[in-house]
Amino acid sequence: MKKSTTILAIESSCDDTGIAVLRKEGDSVEVLASLVTSQDIHAATGGVIPEEAAKEHLRVISPMVTAVMGDARVGKEDIDAIALTVGPGLMPSLAIGVQAGKVLAYAWDKPIVPVHHIEGHVYSALLMGKQEFPALAVIISGGHTMLIKVDNYLSYTILGQTRDDAVGEVFDKVARMLGLGYPGGPKVSALAIKGNPNAYDFPRPMEHSHDLDFSYSGLKTAVLYQIRDIGDAIIEEDRANIAASFQQAICDSVAGKIKHALTQGEYKSILFAGGVAANTALRDRIAEIADNKRILLHVAPRELCGDNAVMIGQAGVYAYEAGRLESWKDVDAVARISIEKFSLH
Repeated sequence: MKKSTTILAIESSCDDTGIAVLRKEGDSVEVLASLVTSQDIHAATGGVIPEEAAKEHLRVISPMVTAVMGDARVGKEDIDAIALTVGPGLMPSLAIGVQAGKVLAYAWDKPIVPVHHIEGHVYSALLMGKQEFPALAVIISGGHTMLIKVDNYLSYTILGQTRDDAVGEVFDKVARMLGLGYPGGPKVSALAIKGNPNAYDFPRPMEHSHDLDFSYSGLKTAVLYQIRDIGDAIIEEDRANIAASFQQAICDSVAGKIKHALTQGEYKSILFAGGVAANTALRDRIAEIADNKRILLHVAPRELCGDNAVMIGQAGVYAYEAGRLESWKDVDAVARISIEKFSLH
């Protein structure tokens, strides 16, 4: 019988601290225990302050490891390797998680499995059903908007990505313009339900660019100008209509790029993940595309859309079995790094 693989996973790329223990036996991956601590200190500043985020990671990470190991009922002798988010992300935050993993790897004499943050998001959707390749991964979060061709496990090719703001970042900025606070994505989406998505004709960025890149700075500016044009006379109905029209522009933009990608290659499935994958309007639009194209759609469950260690562990168990291992001495946090550097095929 094939030996099981047990992984301790650590995620600290932004303002969520995630710790999880996962076990892979055969083709099945089981989450033995998981915790996520979300920081609430950034609402007052309307965004994440990296140094303050790092302090919060440092405060909670050690007791979280102890708690998760206890919940999973495993000891250090049961752990085969430690999967770490090494990048991309906020450098002060990444450094705390990576350093914690290195200390444990040294103390326990365990190898480290370096994991790309976006790779984790890919796996949060990839393992939601029957895996069929090649897959088109649609990763939309606060810091990333990407289309990735996944030819197989641990095989990634970037097809397109944002040239400026990510979708989640623009949701946060529009929320701030509308006086909704931080984090903005869920608040804009909730307000959009009350509005008319055709009230304002906001631009669909790079609609005719003939490539698979994204750009959202122009859309953000268009929303700002509309709010300024209304001025102090703005009422709740206006805010709802702006939110709905903005969200519709995002959905149209993302859908257009996905459709274009599907004309450029044969895909057997679509993977949708990342923080913004929790958005119901986007989920529905992508589901419609998959249904029309008659291909599988795997969407990350809402509890795994935000940053978490389960997704890092999911990628980590496959990387471990493929031999993508490092010594604690050779691992460092990297603020910017391409997912393609983690591809083994």
